[in-house]
Amino acid sequence: MLVLGIESSCDETAAAIVSGEREILGEVVLSQLDEHRPFGGVVPEIAARSHLAHMDRLVAEAMERAGVGFDRLDAVAATGGPGLIGGVIVGVMTGKAIALASSKPFLAINHLEGHALTPRLTHDIPFPYLLLLASGGHCQLLAVEGVGRYTRLGTTIDDAAGEAFDKVAKMAGLGYPGGPAVEKAAAGGDPARFTLPRPMKGKPGCDFSFSGLKNAARLLIESLPRPLSERDQADVARAFQDAVADSMADRVRRGVREMKARWPQTRHLVVAGGVAANTALRQTLVRIGRETGLEFLAPPLKLCTDNAAMIAWAGIERLRLGQSDDLSFAPRPRWPLDPNARKGAKA
Repeated sequence: MLVLGIESSCDETAAAIVSGEREILGEVVLSQLDEHRPFGGVVPEIAARSHLAHMDRLVAEAMERAGVGFDRLDAVAATGGPGLIGGVIVGVMTGKAIALASSKPFLAINHLEGHALTPRLTHDIPFPYLLLLASGGHCQLLAVEGVGRYTRLGTTIDDAAGEAFDKVAKMAGLGYPGGPAVEKAAAGGDPARFTLPRPMKGKPGCDFSFSGLKNAARLLIESLPRPLSERDQADVARAFQDAVADSMADRVRRGVREMKARWPQTRHLVVAGGVAANTALRQTLVRIGRETGLEFLAPPLKLCTDNAAMIAWAGIERLRLGQSDDLSFAPRPRWPLDPNARKGAKA
């Protein structure tokens, strides 16, 4: 079984060919970091135009690396949402065109499901498992019960973790993207100099919040002489990163307790999304895994951030269940994995 995956939900244009034997036969990812860096964040129109300019070439390159033609494919999978709608439209229309021209099934994949199923591509783990999905646009704790079966245990009530990293990095003059910049600066920071609040820590449930923490970091930065010295930048970054990791740890521990109570056969704690690249967060999750008796798993870094291999794999999982989508599928800017999750919280 071979599936072409296409990803274009944010600022990476990607294509990949994945086999049913969990082999990534050809993969290409084009980052748009340099195009968005002058603005300190992703500009939707620039992202969409870049996807449109490069998508066809990247698909052709992925096919060439895999050494297969469209006739060898069993299906075409493309991210159908959630994401920046201009980019999602580019990917969906490309996937539909290839599927139609080659007479192959088309699968519209939820971007979040791509992340959720990646551990089954990389480690072949069984259902159910607990997933922390933390990225620039999402921060959720999910019980992954099966393909298409997800229960949201917690979500951010305001900002996503990755968004907070980007904003704090920008305010501190550390550059873009914020996650790697904050982590690099924090490595030389004094953990005792500044203390920032731990939002939601100790509160019932598994929801996250980063807006107040982001504002507290802003007030701290504004209280320091400008421009910030490298020492001040490092100490602010360390205080912010420690606060995020500590807050997330509290939420994840509560998630583990709920997961074990409802799905006692759970064996794995998994992290995915761009924020999963943060070393301090990974170390915190490893420790929680040891404390709670769950095995901690993180896909390779290149498969934690947005990529097309995860979209192709989600397509394979769905194709095996006999699923496909009609070519009338409409791209979606919002698409919660758990349709029964309470309204009002950020999906």
